[in-house]
Amino acid sequence: MFNYLIGGILCIAAFYMFIPSLISRMTGWGVFRKGKGKGEVAFTFDDGPHPEYTPKLLDLLKRHQVKATFFVLGSQAERYPELVRRIDREGHQIGIHNYCHTSNWLMLPKTIRSEHLDRSADIIEGIVGTRPDHYRPPWGLMNMFDYFRYKEYRIALWSITAGDWSSRVCQTRLQSKLLDQITGGSVVLLHDSGETVGADAQAPHFMLEALDEVLPQLKTRHLRFVRLDEMA
Repeated sequence: MFNYLIGGILCIAAFYMFIPSLISRMTGWGVFRKGKGKGEVAFTFDDGPHPEYTPKLLDLLKRHQVKATFFVLGSQAERYPELVRRIDREGHQIGIHNYCHTSNWLMLPKTIRSEHLDRSADIIEGIVGTRPDHYRPPWGLMNMFDYFRYKEYRIALWSITAGDWSSRVCQTRLQSKLLDQITGGSVVLLHDSGETVGADAQAPHFMLEALDEVLPQLKTRHLRFVRLDEMA
């Protein structure tokens, strides 16, 4: 009887969590993860806004004339509304990354909807006057209801993740990874905060150094840097 119970729990977990995430990662079904434009690249930044690193990132993007998409945590937006206003004012797109960095695997659909998506959307709309319509689940982990319950939000994952939550990777391999992997249509995942589980607190500092070197080299390839809502 115990074995049947364990088996049933594992089947439910697979159906609710593992299979949807696997499908979205491997096939892109039900999510946006790569553009069709050969000359377009979308840089996206998760987990902010952060009081130290987000202003530095915005300065860097302005210097290189790059528009990007920020998937912000509602709790951080609530805490640092002036940074959200600056992101919007400087022409970047703002999306939702849940109210706090909690996996959708660990929550019921009703909780995700009311306590994370709608709550964060209300906060962002209250700050900048525009309601966000792009959503990235933390760690890109999906559950089966994510595909069907949030029709007003476009779920966006990525085509390139370079491990920039690690200071060691940022210092040794991030530049080469980005330069080797970015092509037309790439959606690049980076982070402007190192405060989430598994991240190094100083990693964004080294990410910014690497990005400052990478962007001029990418421009020589005649790539255009766009927001996700501008990407086909």
